[in-house]
Amino acid sequence: MVIQSPPRPDASGGAAEPTARQVAGRRFRAARGVVFAVLAMIVIAIVLAALRPSVSPQDLDPTSATRGGSRALAEILKGHGTPVAVARDAADASRRAGPGTVTVVTRPERLTPEDLRRLQEASGDLLLVQPGRALLDAVAPSVQRAGSSFEKAGDPGCGLSAATLAGRAEFGGSDTYTVPPGGTSCYRAGDQYRLVQYPDRGRTITVVGSAEPFTNAHLRDEGNAALAMNLAGARASVVWLIPDPPEDGADTGDRTLGDLLPFGVKLFFLELVVAVLLVALWRARRLGPVVAETLPVVVRSAETVEGRARLYRAHRARDRAADALRAGARERLVPLLGLPRGSAQDPAAAREIVTAVAARTTYDEATVGGALYGPEPADDAGLVGLTDILDDLERQVRQS
Repeated sequence: MVIQSPPRPDASGGAAEPTARQVAGRRFRAARGVVFAVLAMIVIAIVLAALRPSVSPQDLDPTSATRGGSRALAEILKGHGTPVAVARDAADASRRAGPGTVTVVTRPERLTPEDLRRLQEASGDLLLVQPGRALLDAVAPSVQRAGSSFEKAGDPGCGLSAATLAGRAEFGGSDTYTVPPGGTSCYRAGDQYRLVQYPDRGRTITVVGSAEPFTNAHLRDEGNAALAMNLAGARASVVWLIPDPPEDGADTGDRTLGDLLPFGVKLFFLELVVAVLLVALWRARRLGPVVAETLPVVVRSAETVEGRARLYRAHRARDRAADALRAGARERLVPLLGLPRGSAQDPAAAREIVTAVAARTTYDEATVGGALYGPEPADDAGLVGLTDILDDLERQVRQS
């Protein structure tokens, strides 16, 4: 029990009131953890807002001149003699595709299961720009998404001519993929790659993990323009598929919850997990070395014994009180008798203890056994009598 000291008196003899500065400091120390946590959440939210990718309906549209559009690439391809046909649905793209075409597939989140089936059966080469899981499973099942990379630029590191001629390219945030048997992988990020190309049933399928090399805003970065032209213009003509948004209620394929969640929401949950872990580490109990502390109040042992005795009496716990008295007496008698200390609470040693005590006192073994191992006293007077016998046994053993 800790007893707080009374307030210190001031010069006038009264209790000194804490100053406003002391009160403010006390309140700040009590709430600083919450304040720092809130500030950290605000900072992280601002960073997430800055990193959050903005997606608009015109992104990767070859007719759009916005930052996310691809009109600049389409015009460059046309200027080099490669016609670009824009398809707004997979059926139109399949009709236009042929052995001498490259079908550029963008905005895969708008594709329906029927669109995926049409692309699976389409002829000609395919260029998949940041495809989702459903598109990969349908068109390029041997390629699996491995993770994400936030390294903006990278060198080709492969023998693919479209990449080696372009050189270093800037991808920004990009998906990475596994390499299928017989495939070519470029632009390494960790243990995986951001560009994969492999032959499939007489056609070539190319998977690119980022849309930045094809957009107006990033076409001039590093070798993005050359890479996009070499990939999209690898054949005589280009069919650029940018599906219109599906109608309400249309099925856009088998997508997981992770596919449906925006990138910013995923980062928010990651931030939440990190914040919880930091708070847990901050509030976790830390076990340091044992420190001797001066007790604020000294309690006499007699008062402790008296208080415990009153508790026993209030609950009429004569059995517990008698067991405590007998156990304490045996603990003190056993060393005096030259017996092992462990035998004091060992029922198997009861006979040996009783015989040894009776041999060194004036009591017979029956009386000693009843005192050390007998039943519960019938009343308080019997408990007092038991105390007297135990004291007398211990006194006689000590004197013998």
